[in-house]
Amino acid sequence: MSQFRHDFLAFALACEVLRFGQFVTKAGRKTPYFFNAGLFNDGDSLRRLGRFYAEAYLASGIAGDQLFGPAYKGISLAAATAIALAEKGHNLRYSFNRKEAKDHGEGGVIVGAPLQGQVLIVDDVITDGGAKREAIELIRANGANPAGVLIAFDRMERGRGERSAVQELTREFGLPVIAIATLEDLLAFLAGRPELEAQAAEVRAYREQYGATA
Repeated sequence: MSQFRHDFLAFALACEVLRFGQFVTKAGRKTPYFFNAGLFNDGDSLRRLGRFYAEAYLASGIAGDQLFGPAYKGISLAAATAIALAEKGHNLRYSFNRKEAKDHGEGGVIVGAPLQGQVLIVDDVITDGGAKREAIELIRANGANPAGVLIAFDRMERGRGERSAVQELTREFGLPVIAIATLEDLLAFLAGRPELEAQAAEVRAYREQYGATA
């Protein structure tokens, strides 16, 4: 596991974005852990989060011209990532969409730079892929090319079939999905923390029960 992935999970745990206990997923599954990127909710945590997104993007080797944040969570994430990349010498344009088209002023649904070239979608997670599909279609409708999807965490668990939402999106559109960290990274992270041995066992059991086919 890359150092930045380990550091990200430690950061998420410290911010209580990553928590252990008894939770229920959107699919109705009882899960021993929960990841809520919405709890990166102050200036310092957003600044640090943007740097982790930038690290994951640069480590992926994907060449992009622009970042796009789907409304609503993706808006701040794309902006934070753009700032972090600029600090590293990679000055990418960024934009986001409105849920409803504006009929005055600049109009339209796109705010920020016009969609051009290779566009990387930045968001928190992929649950069912619906929002990412809309973003991909919007990018293509504006004459640009989706280059991939960058997310904070990949749960790597099955959706309705044997594949995960991330795998389904990759299969449908042929796009890479880059996560700052995955469930496998989380298991490696927990293995190095004896005080979380019980939680690690529960996460492993959950992975065995609901994990997507590799």
